[in-house]
Amino acid sequence: MAVVGGGIVGVATAHFLQQKGLQVTLFEKEAGLAAHQTGRNSGVIHSGIYYPPGSLKARTCLRGRRLMEEFCTRHGLAWKRCGKVIVATQANQIEKLRQLGQRGQEHGLQVRALDRAGLRQIEPACAGLEALFVPETGVVDYRQVVQKLAEGLDIRLKTPWNHESEFDAWINCAGLYCDRLAGSEVKIVPFRGEYYHLSPEASDLCRGLIYPVPDPRFPFLGVHLTRHADDSVGAGPNAVLALGRENYDGWSINLGEALETLTYPGFQKLAVKYWRMGLEEQLRSFSKRLFLRELRKLAPELQLRHLHPAPAGIRAQCVRPDGTLVDDFLIYRQGKAVHVINAPSPAATASLAIAEEIASVLG
Repeated sequence: MAVVGGGIVGVATAHFLQQKGLQVTLFEKEAGLAAHQTGRNSGVIHSGIYYPPGSLKARTCLRGRRLMEEFCTRHGLAWKRCGKVIVATQANQIEKLRQLGQRGQEHGLQVRALDRAGLRQIEPACAGLEALFVPETGVVDYRQVVQKLAEGLDIRLKTPWNHESEFDAWINCAGLYCDRLAGSEVKIVPFRGEYYHLSPEASDLCRGLIYPVPDPRFPFLGVHLTRHADDSVGAGPNAVLALGRENYDGWSINLGEALETLTYPGFQKLAVKYWRMGLEEQLRSFSKRLFLRELRKLAPELQLRHLHPAPAGIRAQCVRPDGTLVDDFLIYRQGKAVHVINAPSPAATASLAIAEEIASVLG
């Protein structure tokens, strides 16, 4: 059995299958594990509040959160359940916020509605008209989780996947390149998420996690503030088109991959439909002041001097040829392969439950 991809989904799957008594070899093209989405995200253990009941994201996130907390506790990995607030900063967001609260209750979460005074009790520096407090949200360093999951596995680093003939079955957890290995109709359109970290003098402006009400048209959650497991505070990410699947710095353009994205009919239709939102995200990428303006809707006391650049990440988002976003995880069997397509956030939270799902698809 082979697993392709050394991110948290691939490593969790290899770990789970080996625990079931299977002989597993994991292939990773990089020199180390967790080099891409896993090692470059906000480190949040998501509650599952955003995802429609019955969806694969909802099911695996709800179960995966519990499994992740249990795994970290069992192995002495640093994590904490700090809770988060989702904040309506404009009147037209309040109805969506209340719908999220209902969804959270359907998922069995202990969601609490907050007025302005209640919000200030939890996050004194946060501004908002109304908010939800979701106590089941936490933070962890997913790179540490991957290293623990990887213990005892047969791992071949710096080894791109071209070994199909050697194995009876293989699992595609290749993240940013999953569509290529699968030869799928849907394509990855990479979006770079840029982050800042707050200087120590501003870290008290965020006690836990502060999120805006998400735009229902997109799977992105908007720029937010996150107190990490190491007690540092991060801000971001935005979501801008990446001209290359590993274009982390914004300048190292991969011409072939950029042309692949720009000429893909699905991206072209998406860009036409959402050009205004895309332009706003791009402007925030160019302007630290505009990025700050967005953050100050949540934390008005933030200043330019508080923001310092942090490593960016790239989200492996699948887009259909008709320009619609694939908003759920997509896992299916094709011959002797199981393909995991479209596994961005909350895949890290859900990873241990996704591993179970893959095993059931594998049969």
